[in-house]
Amino acid sequence: MTDAAVRDAEPRGRSGTDVYGILRAKILDLQLPPDGKINIDALARELGVSQTPIREALSQLEGDRLIVKTPGKGYRTTALLDTAELRELFEFRLLVEPWAARAAAVNRLINPARTLRASLDEFESGTVQKGNVRHQLVAHDTVFHDRILSASSNEFALHAYRATHCHLHLFRLHPADYQGTTTVEEHRGIVDAIAACDPDAAEEAMHRHLIGAYHRFAEAFSQEDSELRVPPPAKLC
Repeated sequence: MTDAAVRDAEPRGRSGTDVYGILRAKILDLQLPPDGKINIDALARELGVSQTPIREALSQLEGDRLIVKTPGKGYRTTALLDTAELRELFEFRLLVEPWAARAAAVNRLINPARTLRASLDEFESGTVQKGNVRHQLVAHDTVFHDRILSASSNEFALHAYRATHCHLHLFRLHPADYQGTTTVEEHRGIVDAIAACDPDAAEEAMHRHLIGAYHRFAEAFSQEDSELRVPPPAKLC
């Protein structure tokens, strides 16, 4: 049977988007091990689809930097972040995100506090109704931080931040703050400062949140390697 014929025979309810979502969840949950070879035939059989939607999903995951394709060798999942990469990622975030929170707080005309609060409320109500809190937390965290960067109205900073795909890589490391309670509390502190148009408080709240998140994720490594000493943000005149 040709690939086109197999595709025509696939279950109508499973779209390419479904396949992408399933494979992404498998990578985040480490069901597809880090730095492991991808068997396209086995995945097609498991999901009851042809190779075409599998390959399309893998191409999308390549854009997420969760998959790497090597000519002549096929696809592999990317390796987990190591201690140096984790540190470098948070050093970058500490340069960009406290500044973005400050910029969002200064923006009185297009203040993102309302949409940020809606994102928090949606996450909290969703965790009551649905089972997989961890996957919902990944989605919420991604949207929350992206909206703050977007509010800075700096496209270069936003694109540089998005290119890291930081939340997808961080949540593969360790089920830090598994229920999301600490994250939500810290996020609410950031939102309150932005809503109050208090740039100093917004910058400080984001700084504290990122330092706390770093230490939570660093639990995946030894305590000796998990100390990040970053000075508090400088107060701007």
